[in-house]
Amino acid sequence: MRLLGNIIWIVFGGLGMALEYFAGGVLLCITIIGIPFGLQVFKIGFLALIPFGQKAVDGKGEPGCLSVLMNILWIPLAGIWIALSHLVFGVLFCITIIGIPFGVQHFKLAGLALLPFGKDIVSC
Repeated sequence: MRLLGNIIWIVFGGLGMALEYFAGGVLLCITIIGIPFGLQVFKIGFLALIPFGQKAVDGKGEPGCLSVLMNILWIPLAGIWIALSHLVFGVLFCITIIGIPFGVQHFKLAGLALLPFGKDIVSC
């Protein structure tokens, strides 16, 4: 089921969404200051490419003060806007019964997009 969900996801928008994240990550990584943010955008892009069977979990150990500071910077600059777009898509997908699994994946992406620092992507 995971494979079928990922194939449908990629065909109907997941590939385009992931490519947008990867392009944004490359643009952020061009500057030295943007590298930490670009790496987090790549993390979101990998989850956006194949969301079924993966989840974002807290990293090992306590998140350091640097992760907290970077999340504080991330939220108003990009996190809130990316998370809101995923929330809107999640609600739209959840209107139909067939779209509920895809809406749930958008909600998962919204959570990662809001606070990406200190999170890891693992298979479940």
